[in-house]
Amino acid sequence: MFTLRFDMRAPDWAAPATDLYAAAIDMCAWAETRGAILAVLSEHHGADDGHLPTPLILASAIAAKTKQLAILLAAVPIPLWDPVRLAEEMTVLDLISRGRVLYAFGVGHRSEEYEHFGLDITTRGRVADEMLAVLSRLVRGEPVEYRGRRVRVTPRCGSAAGPLMMIAGGSKAAARRAATHGLGFISQTDSPGLRDYYESQCRAAGHEPGIVQFPVPGAPTAVFVADDVDEAWDLLGPHLVHDAVTAASYRPHDDSVASITRADNITALRESEGPYRILTTDEAADYVCGGRPLPLHPLCGGIPTDVAWRHLELAVAAATRAQSE
Repeated sequence: MFTLRFDMRAPDWAAPATDLYAAAIDMCAWAETRGAILAVLSEHHGADDGHLPTPLILASAIAAKTKQLAILLAAVPIPLWDPVRLAEEMTVLDLISRGRVLYAFGVGHRSEEYEHFGLDITTRGRVADEMLAVLSRLVRGEPVEYRGRRVRVTPRCGSAAGPLMMIAGGSKAAARRAATHGLGFISQTDSPGLRDYYESQCRAAGHEPGIVQFPVPGAPTAVFVADDVDEAWDLLGPHLVHDAVTAASYRPHDDSVASITRADNITALRESEGPYRILTTDEAADYVCGGRPLPLHPLCGGIPTDVAWRHLELAVAAATRAQSE
């Protein structure tokens, strides 16, 4: 049992983006028949390393090549989108995937991305709430009054209630937004009391709490499996460091997010026992036996595709062995 995550970072010195995109689609098709339960795609804009800016397009390609794999887009910075256009793309993707695509919406945290679209980051919370107030109805094909005009999105989703939508974030504001709109909540932090706050806000808004996910303290968020761990750190390390340093640069003053580390070299990243881990096959099997899916990030930092496939195959073999024991 394992999950896959793709952000499609491709720094100039790493594998070509064309190879990485083809591999991501092929990996999902291969992995869904071998225990993969979820593929997670993220969204950022204007990144020097080409971080995936259009997750719905990649999700569409993955959905067309798979039959049962769930696909989570997390997090989609909703204020950067036009809600009508987003609803149209969501409905078509819902039809292509037969309801397998899920969404976690955020408000974004990089001023550069708002500048990229010529938008005001200071209004992001208000804009997000305005959009969320109509998005569920739009994807269901209901007529909606939005900014002085009447809008109806066609075609309707194949899913009667529309795609599953959640809010991603690590603050009370994010929890309150999820509760207000009757959505589930994916927390990026293990903040004390945040789960209780979300649940109380749901009931205050007249909703039952939805799906909730919180990070497990000390658990990795990007795992690789290798026969020789030392050799793997030498080979994969530069890619993992690039991913770690770049992700940390997006949150220069926030160490609360579970996937963020301040390690900036291979030795520090390895010794920190933080979000990035390289496990032996036995360690990986034990991890799965503990009841948690392996969080795999096979193309992390633009890892060459032949190398990525080798480590993915080892991880899948370890997960399969664990499930058969």
